[in-house]
Amino acid sequence: MAAGRLDGFWEERLKPWDALAAALVLEEAGGRVSRFDGAPLELATDEVLATNGKVHDAMLRVIAEDRAARTRLVHDVLA
Repeated sequence: MAAGRLDGFWEERLKPWDALAAALVLEEAGGRVSRFDGAPLELATDEVLATNGKVHDAMLRVIAEDRAARTRLVHDVLA
């Protein structure tokens, strides 16, 4: 993404060494990196959303909608 070939990327179940160095490079290139809820990355973060910065808020909304739909599905199955 820092090279401009992608607009956004997300991944779950990461280790800190999978994301933190790349996050620094991306942010220095003008991109944006966060957890799926928009919070900053931390050492124990296991999820990452990285974007060119322009589509970050839209991708956060899509991830939130997906999580809500999964929660509803699980609730319906268990009910």
